[in-house]
Amino acid sequence: MYVIILAAGRGSRLGGMVPKALAEIAPGLTLLGNQVKVLARLVGRHRICVVVGYDAMQVVSAHPDLMFVHNPRYATTNTAKSLLCALPKFDDDVMWINGDLYFEEPAARLLIEQHADCSRTLVDHSRTGEEEIKYSLSPDGSIDKISKTVERPSALGESLGLQIVTRRDRPRLVRALEEVGDRDYFERALELCTQDRSMRLMPVDVGRQFCREVDFPEDLEAVRRHLAGQAAAATAATPAGGRKPALT
Repeated sequence: MYVIILAAGRGSRLGGMVPKALAEIAPGLTLLGNQVKVLARLVGRHRICVVVGYDAMQVVSAHPDLMFVHNPRYATTNTAKSLLCALPKFDDDVMWINGDLYFEEPAARLLIEQHADCSRTLVDHSRTGEEEIKYSLSPDGSIDKISKTVERPSALGESLGLQIVTRRDRPRLVRALEEVGDRDYFERALELCTQDRSMRLMPVDVGRQFCREVDFPEDLEAVRRHLAGQAAAATAATPAGGRKPALT
């Protein structure tokens, strides 16, 4: 499996001067750095490709050992065309991720291990925010519609921006990415595939795993609080003298 990280955006809503994927979530750790750390353990750094655009060299300099693809039209296109820049290059199963998503290894493992014979997307059954990508299901349990415009009661949760397309489905998804408009999200291409039944896209519920898309400063602060809480818990669990308890 290869991984594509969509990191071409500026992230102006965060108010920073760096590409969105380089927003710092803990001292010395960025959104992209966290993604690379998790994915390197799961698939290997040599299988990670980053789509860059805004201030591309800053992203490349942060992780020079990764593969990179440039979206020259990043300022006038959306995630569908950024994904199209990279997806045709890989003849295998491909995971792709929005560069502004914070997640941890257990969440990625859920996506890798469940419905392994189908294309699939990580979802949160407990949330249906108005501005988020929502989904509805077909009678067979696969995703029917996936967009911001899916309304209650059809909307069953949010798609979190972490997906896998199988090698079998990849050519159809590439064609759909070519068909959609420049300003479309990649979910529009997925919906074309689910609506004509050329792809069976399965939801994988994230459950209790912490996973957060960082669109606004409050999202960034939520991720920072989560990481600070983890650090505090790890410190509290370490006995005096700095040694962790022996495993028995």
